[in-house]
Formats: sequence, C-alpha cells, structure tokens
Amino acid sequence: MPFLMSMPVFDPFDGALLIDKPAGLTSHDVVDRVRRHLKLKKVGHCGTLDPNATGLLVLVLGKATKLSEKLMGADKAYEGTIKFGETTNSYDADGELVKSLPVPPMTLAEINDAAGEFVGDQMQAPPMVSAAKVGGVPLYKLARKGVEVERKARLIHVYHFTFTAYEAPVATFGIACTKGTYVRSLAHELGEKLGCGAHLATLRRTEIGQLNVARATPLADLLQLGNLEIQQRVIPLLKLVQFDAATTR
Repeated sequence: MPFLMSMPVFDPFDGALLIDKPAGLTSHDVVDRVRRHLKLKKVGHCGTLDPNATGLLVLVLGKATKLSEKLMGADKAYEGTIKFGETTNSYDADGELVKSLPVPPMTLAEINDAAGEFVGDQMQAPPMVSAAKVGGVPLYKLARKGVEVERKARLIHVYHFTFTAYEAPVATFGIACTKGTYVRSLAHELGEKLGCGAHLATLRRTEIGQLNVARATPLADLLQLGNLEIQQRVIPLLKLVQFDAATTR
C-alpha cells in the first residue's frame, strides 16, 4: 500500500486581513477588537502604527501568526504632513511642545533639497517617546519619568522622501523606507536641518511590501460584517508563504 502524506488542514481564517486603521486606536486595540469579533484565539499584527497614525495594518490570524516576522520585514510606504516651526518631545503632534521658532521663507524645492539628504542608508536611534525597549522597559515609560537613556542606532534605508505641496507652515510628503524607520524622527531632523524645528503632524501607511491600503477594509466596516463575509477578505496562508517581503523599489 503506497505511503500517503497527509496534507495540513487549514482553517478559513488562517491568513491575513488588511485593515485600514483609524486614528485614536493603538494597533493592539485593533487586534483586540478583531479577535473578539471573530472569536479567535490567535490574532497578531505586523508592524505597529502609532495611535494617531492611520492606514494599512496587516493582521495575521490563526496559523498565519507564525509568518508575522516575515511580513514585518517588508518595506513600508507612507504619506503625511509635517508642521514646521514647532518641535515636540515625541517628534509628532501627540507630544508636548518644547520649542517654537519662526518659519523662514521656504519653497517646495528647497524643502525637497533638504529632504533629499535623508535618502539612502543611515543609522537611526529610536526616539525616547517610543515603544522600543531598553533593558526590557519601553522607552516611553522612562520618558514619562524624565529619564533619558542611550539608544542603540540601527541601519535603515530611505528609498525616497518627497514633498508634493507646501502651505506654510505645513508640507505634504510621501516616503518609502525599510522596516523600523521612525518617520517622525526624520520629520524632527528635517526641521533641525532647516533651522526652524518641525514635527510630524499626520501619518498614513499606504503599503507594506506588496500589500496596499487600497485593498484594506476600514475597521468600523469590518466589525459590521459576519464571519463568512470576512472570510472572503482573508488572504490565505498559502498565498502569504509566497509573499516577497523584499519588494524592490
């Protein structure tokens, strides 16, 4: 009798869901709401978005949670706005204002010239107000106590950092970069380079590797759907296995 290899059995929810995250929720909040709605034990996400950031959040369900590291390694693309003249302790609009300076006359071309210097390889340390950990403690918890510690810089790559509109003091941009890049740190550094300070005003993630927010379902809409409707939106596990995280730009 020939030996028959047993095929793995997959649940219809073993895969990924593309969520368009609203502002005001943490990535963990989204995971928790989807887990409770679907009554699933295993739900994770691939790449944290700050609470006020919006856009593409990839949730992995069931057996697909084992692929989260692979998906998190993919390149990312964002669009957003930067406000010049105001520096915050978190480098974004959620933080406390620590410095305010007049914004000098600037053209869109001049802003792009300065932003172009950030394109390519560079070492970047996480900001103090972040979820990165030092000694097992999230940096933001240390920052709340007024403690600042040395942070290990890591290599990142910015593929492009391009501004498309400027109405003082706010400029609109698009950026593509490797995983682990803090866009708000780039906003802060750009403000320093231009001599007036700046912070990230808004941020929306549009791509993770080959996955685009155009295919994502707004969270509020997803939570109105039944399980069968949601199953049709799940990217199956076998497709995720073929996912090419290293998208060439």
